[in-house]
Amino acid sequence: MRTYDVAPLFRSSVGFDRLLDMLTQADRLEPTTTWPPYNIEKVAEDEYRITMAVAGFSPDEIELTQHDTALYVAGQRKGQEGERQYLHRGIAARSFRQTFNLADHVKVTGAELDNGLLTIELKREVPEALKPRRISVGGGQAAVGQDNATVQGEDHAQAA
Repeated sequence: MRTYDVAPLFRSSVGFDRLLDMLTQADRLEPTTTWPPYNIEKVAEDEYRITMAVAGFSPDEIELTQHDTALYVAGQRKGQEGERQYLHRGIAARSFRQTFNLADHVKVTGAELDNGLLTIELKREVPEALKPRRISVGGGQAAVGQDNATVQGEDHAQAA
């Protein structure tokens, strides 16, 4: 069992409480199920895709729920399994529940079930108010250009 000391991160981090709590609790968590198998891909700068192998499940047997920063994927078979007699059963038909922790502002944009693969599209959409912005230093009303140089007078009109 590995033990990580994350105390140094607390000294230099502000607002990462959820992430640091996840790190400190990682050793205490029960091992999660690896069924059904899944992939997590980074498609673009702020776009992600989760692909899960859910052979034998229909779209109405799969439930996707996003609650805050957690995505819950559950599958419950509704078919009548008692009618069939299997000589060999290699395709799992058991119910599953998988939880994915999402970063702040990551939203599910779509989901599709095709050829036994459930594809969940995700996108990070940071609100305009939370995006980085340049702040001028000083008491004046001078604008700040791209190189952080103060733009004065007629140059200010051209820079804007």
